[in-house]
Amino acid sequence: MYLIFRCDCGRVLYAKKGVATRKCVCGKTLKVKSRRIFKRVETREDASYAVQQMQDEIYGNTDFKRASEL
Repeated sequence: MYLIFRCDCGRVLYAKKGVATRKCVCGKTLKVKSRRIFKRVETREDASYAVQQMQDEIYGNTDFKRASEL
């Protein structure tokens, strides 16, 4: 099972259940146990998709583009 939560910087992250800490790309180390859990999903692929969906809801279009598409 994977847990979906947010960092203080606003980024949505996921961690496997039972993991004590997770480091955000902003540099902050978070204690997973003390974070508010938004979703629980079964697989890593579902967790990745859930994070993408939440980021899209928060920040709008976050799709990656190739350099040729810019």
